[in-house]
Amino acid sequence: MNAPAAFADGHGPGNIRPVISTRTISRAVLGFTVFLGAFVINEPAPYELMLVVTMGGFLIFGLRLSKHAVSLATLFLLFNIGGMISMFQMNAYKEIPLYLMVSLFLGLSSVFFCAVIEADMGRLRVINRAYVAGATITALLGILGYFNVFPGAEVFTLYDRAKGAFQDPNVFGPFLVLPALYLSYGLLQRKFTLAPVRAAILLILLMGILLSFSRAAWGLIVISGAVLYGLQYAGETSGRKRLQMIIIMVVGVAVLTLILLIALQFDSVGNMFSDRAKVIQEYDGGNLGRFARHAIGFGWALEKPLGIGPLEFGLALGQDTHNIWLKALMDYGWLGFASYLTMTIWTLFGSARQLLIKRPWTPYLQVAWAAFLGHIIIAWVIDIDHWRHVYLMVGIIWGCMALERRWQMDNPERARL
Repeated sequence: MNAPAAFADGHGPGNIRPVISTRTISRAVLGFTVFLGAFVINEPAPYELMLVVTMGGFLIFGLRLSKHAVSLATLFLLFNIGGMISMFQMNAYKEIPLYLMVSLFLGLSSVFFCAVIEADMGRLRVINRAYVAGATITALLGILGYFNVFPGAEVFTLYDRAKGAFQDPNVFGPFLVLPALYLSYGLLQRKFTLAPVRAAILLILLMGILLSFSRAAWGLIVISGAVLYGLQYAGETSGRKRLQMIIIMVVGVAVLTLILLIALQFDSVGNMFSDRAKVIQEYDGGNLGRFARHAIGFGWALEKPLGIGPLEFGLALGQDTHNIWLKALMDYGWLGFASYLTMTIWTLFGSARQLLIKRPWTPYLQVAWAAFLGHIIIAWVIDIDHWRHVYLMVGIIWGCMALERRWQMDNPERARL
């Protein structure tokens, strides 16, 4: 065993254990990087800058890319090649090269998370706990800002909606969903000793989601929460445990309903909620509303298979696509669309058969899979191609798939059972 590998396991020359192993350091750096993902007030955000350093450091110290990581990298590379081809259809490129560089970087972040998880399964817990910590702080900022608790707190709101340390409430709300699911899993499956802490943090995240007044976030937490609960219930064989899960769900829904009713007693919350709860907003209908633009865009896709150029759709019709599939067709052409569709199908169905298998990484896979499925569903009405946390979820899912492949290779006899 070479020296770096030895230190990664916490053992140095002569079996002398170092004060801080490289494994501990790598996990701390990775956790801090994920934590920074909760603070995106300006771009480039600290998350991007730290991620560049983290990715470079891991590569220098020997991070390897498996077949899963290379396959994922290929799909994102093709996606962005489609974007470059689409860019060439434009008369002036403006800031589009930078836009595509961000797209490629985010895709590579998925590849990075896949690789580091495959190399060390213990990083899954670090990633999720760091995500929860960052999400809790940004949710608190959004809540405090919404109620204007201290002077200047309004900086954490936009259009009378909580946005935390984000630029947009419509990204802030969905960002909080994955950690909310992670805590929900803990309430369902972990020991009761930490249940009060998990419940308290979960309520903070749910309040942040509510006050974001993002219909996408509201739908996302309901859809993803139901999927995760279904996975937990389906994978449980004990009748007593299933009954316990039902009781927890009923109590949880009752508590959340009570909290919602209390929150709606505030005029500002009640008025905004009644307005945002409408299924169809003014900007959804009409001649150039959201759905009319979708119809126009899909028609253009048949005429322009190479795309019309990144961000050109919004300039032409006054609003962005607000549909990830139309976004792919317009900004990345049919090549980008096919690549993104392949990535999505592979992510969801390539890991689906592992969702109910008892593995140490299964809980993390279930949480990320439920959240990603929800994001893909809401992506029909919103663009998610530059949402950083979506790429983290993809990396987690592919990392778990890679772990399963390694397990089967190391245990061929048990894998056939």
